[in-house]
Amino acid sequence: MFGAISILKINAASSSSILVNMTPENPAPYEDINIVLSSYADNLDSVLITWSLDGKNAFSGIGKKSFSLKAPAAGSETTVLAVLSLPAGNIETKMTIRPSIMVLLWQANDSYLPPFYKGKALPTPDSGVKVVAMPEIRNSGKKLISSANMIYNWKKDYTNDQGASGYGKNFFTYVNDYLDNSNNISVMVSTTDGQNSANASIDIGTTQPKILFYKNNNMGTVWEKTLTNPHKIQGDEIVVAIPYFISPKEIQNPRLIWNWFINDNLVNVSGFRKNFMPLKVQEGVSGTSKLRLDIENKDKIFQNTSKEINIEF
Repeated sequence: MFGAISILKINAASSSSILVNMTPENPAPYEDINIVLSSYADNLDSVLITWSLDGKNAFSGIGKKSFSLKAPAAGSETTVLAVLSLPAGNIETKMTIRPSIMVLLWQANDSYLPPFYKGKALPTPDSGVKVVAMPEIRNSGKKLISSANMIYNWKKDYTNDQGASGYGKNFFTYVNDYLDNSNNISVMVSTTDGQNSANASIDIGTTQPKILFYKNNNMGTVWEKTLTNPHKIQGDEIVVAIPYFISPKEIQNPRLIWNWFINDNLVNVSGFRKNFMPLKVQEGVSGTSKLRLDIENKDKIFQNTSKEINIEF
């Protein structure tokens, strides 16, 4: 899955004594907006304030410090003008609202998935993640600005990452910490002239590797159904272990140590495919045995995982 947040850029040109508060601070297209004016120099409760929207008078009155409107569509523009009739003269506060949409896409860089799996690879402790920003920002002529020509300021868990930020840096990579259940990644994107910007954030969770057992027959691995516990076999059978989301995603990598056990006794598995466990039932023998697999990553101790199942024969 991926996260997406739509953000508006607000440009305010006002006297330094007039403060503008926008709620929400980063409204989305078509979202309700409330603008409130305040001043440290003048009592606005006794001031005539006139509001206009896109050049048309909206309303006016003494102490009318707030104005509500709906954000425009993405790619369009709305202008709000407030005229304050102060004793020292009129002051205009102008706000231009330009919706800018941005999508954040992420992927786990080194997370194993079996063939034909339709889901998304998930990050596990100490694994790498890549986040890509896809802003849709248009200039005043409504021409789409290339994402390669923007400035990106990335944050991980609300802390600026100066090394990952800069011109054209539309992606961010990191290794998650085994102590964190999730990480918050955010980015502020702006055009080089500073006239347009957008921001977005996403929480990316961390999961644990998990092993599922499948059956292998003459046609190959039977992906449609995992083995139930207990699993009954007749004759010879091959159990296939699939370690979902483990790192590295090349599961035959020697960094991964595969230890198979039958009734807590270590079993040596020969051959290249360490995730294949051949089982053979002796004629005239019946009962139940416990089959367990422990997988260890020599470099990442928090990537270890285990799975056991009872085998009936």
